[in-house]
Amino acid sequence: MNALDNANIKDKNSLGLTSYALPEVINSKTGVSVGYIPDDNKKWFVLRIKYGQAQAVADAMIEDGTYVYLAKVWKDVRNRETGKKQRKLFPFMNLLFAYMTAEEAEKYVKSSVMSKFITYYYNHFVTDVNGYNPPLTVSCRDMEPLVKATALLDEHVMEVDLKTCHFVSDELVRVTAGPFEGIIGRVARVARQKRVVIHIQGLQSGITTAYIPPYFLEKVEGD
Repeated sequence: MNALDNANIKDKNSLGLTSYALPEVINSKTGVSVGYIPDDNKKWFVLRIKYGQAQAVADAMIEDGTYVYLAKVWKDVRNRETGKKQRKLFPFMNLLFAYMTAEEAEKYVKSSVMSKFITYYYNHFVTDVNGYNPPLTVSCRDMEPLVKATALLDEHVMEVDLKTCHFVSDELVRVTAGPFEGIIGRVARVARQKRVVIHIQGLQSGITTAYIPPYFLEKVEGD
């Protein structure tokens, strides 16, 4: 069983138990559920959501029958009234990952009631036949480590800027034990600790695991 088969997320910033992973997703307010069915015509589209609207858009898309995953990470924010820092969950890069056809994606972005909150996240490393950057899509294989890491809601899982990340080497490693077992990425020094960074090609930021002991890592050969 992989991460996409079994990720039940207890989101402290929303109501009740929210599940945004296979085999089913549940709207946190209405209880509407959507079952995951693999489809060769569908892809994981990366959608940029207007600030503060990610949860509402996710719930609305689920209610509309679309399978989505809202990855969240903990961040420290300062309370304006007290001046004290608080830890809160925020959507990773304010993105929503939606499993759907190109036609469905176009509808949501261009002509749905939610279109004012949604834009494509474009793949700036690729151009189409007309010289434009296409919407970024993600394979199920690349979604799995992202889901596995963020579904834990571990306070040490962080969002990092890949341009300023201090990678130890270019080698890929696999986590062999612990809650992050099976995740593949590159080792970097983050917050004075060595962690594994999960990178989805086309995104400027990545996700780090918590600290991983060296004896829980193995080099990935020929991956």
